[in-house]
Amino acid sequence: MRRQAGPIDFWLLLPVLLLVGIGIIMVFSASALTTTDSFYYLKRQLLWAGVGMAGLLIMSQVNYTSWRRLATPLLIIAVILLLLVLVMGIGARGSARWLGVGSLSFQPSEVIKLAMVIFLAASLADNHRRLQSFTQGVGPYLVLLAIVCGLILRQPDLGTAVMVAGMIYLMLLVAGADRRYLALLAAMGVAAVSLAVIIAPYRMARFTAFLDPWADPQEHGYQTIQSLLAIGSGGLFGSGLGQGRQKLFYVPENHTDFIFAILSEELGFIGAALVIVLFLVLIWRGVNTALKAPDNFGCLLAAGLTIMIGLQAIINLGVVTGLLPVTGITLPLISYGGSSLIFTLLGVGMLLNISRYAGN
Repeated sequence: MRRQAGPIDFWLLLPVLLLVGIGIIMVFSASALTTTDSFYYLKRQLLWAGVGMAGLLIMSQVNYTSWRRLATPLLIIAVILLLLVLVMGIGARGSARWLGVGSLSFQPSEVIKLAMVIFLAASLADNHRRLQSFTQGVGPYLVLLAIVCGLILRQPDLGTAVMVAGMIYLMLLVAGADRRYLALLAAMGVAAVSLAVIIAPYRMARFTAFLDPWADPQEHGYQTIQSLLAIGSGGLFGSGLGQGRQKLFYVPENHTDFIFAILSEELGFIGAALVIVLFLVLIWRGVNTALKAPDNFGCLLAAGLTIMIGLQAIINLGVVTGLLPVTGITLPLISYGGSSLIFTLLGVGMLLNISRYAGN
């Protein structure tokens, strides 16, 4: 018998609201002195946050089971959008990652992440007994992974491809796939990423710079070095909001990929630790929702949404602190960017709806 809907999980919603608020403040601080209109990025981020919050509110009221029958159509639409990027995409720095609709643009890679989570949750809930087989269980998901990640790599966007592959792998793990096949999948993933790095000179240069950024401090190691300098100069309490110096054309992408470095410089260890704690609380409540979900689909959907947000945060923080190579992955809920913020908040809304039936 299905449980009656209760209130949403306050301790899941609170860190999300705080992270979005911190993000808006830091986007303004990081961008105000580097553009002719000091409020340009702030106004856009506020608009996207408003749209995302409206979407979160709506999704929190839509019964999560409704998404089960829409899983396949949503995935097909997301894949079509990825194909369109290859034909008519717009972008910068040699990458075409956006689709334009009038004066607006969005990233289909953000659509595919959410669509993939919904599809995997529905498919794995229906076929979990087959996951001990390779041909009928894990194999089809490997084909799906190859198609989706192949399209993302064509943009090219290795960071998002790795993240999507990680999401699929972790959801298979949660669903109970045979560990032998998961080990094989992991080995194939490492081989594929290694090949993608080797055949692209700029990726190899980034990887080499990750191993020793000081060997190329003016080019491929520059981002990592400036990020570490920003973090280190923050000390315990930081230089003060708006007082950071590394954002003044030193840290590239300071309001997107490397916003955590600016946050650490201006708010110090205390501010950086607060952000990490908020992400940990979000992940904890997401896991708790998955464990208490009333059915397999709810469990896998909650787990997938938590993985989607948590894995992206871990990758971004790893890059900013020099623990991972530069990938171009933003910090969810904090970095500037409409597509990422809106679709992340839509995912949080779904997670909040599941929490209403999880007895949190």
